[in-house]
Amino acid sequence: MLTFISILLIILLLTFIYSRYLPVLGVKAQVLQDNHDSDVRIVDVRDYNEKVDQAHHRLHIPIAYLHRFYHEIDGKSVHVIASSKIEKNMSIRFLRRKGYKVSGYTLCNEC
Repeated sequence: MLTFISILLIILLLTFIYSRYLPVLGVKAQVLQDNHDSDVRIVDVRDYNEKVDQAHHRLHIPIAYLHRFYHEIDGKSVHVIASSKIEKNMSIRFLRRKGYKVSGYTLCNEC
């Protein structure tokens, strides 16, 4: 019984590490340009208190509110802007589970 509990805890720990720290396969880092493809929706998952460019073509939904407001993303192809690798990994995995195609991401601390 103790072995079963140990194995279960190890599996839970590995799942936690995988979802947060391992990069998402197939999604590449891209430099965000002003002349981006109009079919791709830009989703900014950084916190509200971080410096955020209030461009009209970007949708700002912090990672903490992404589960609640993901339905506001119009379009099936998105580009993610995040401030850390953990935010990037979690938001890309979530959006993929909800059926969105993530075309790329930008890590942006000073944007």
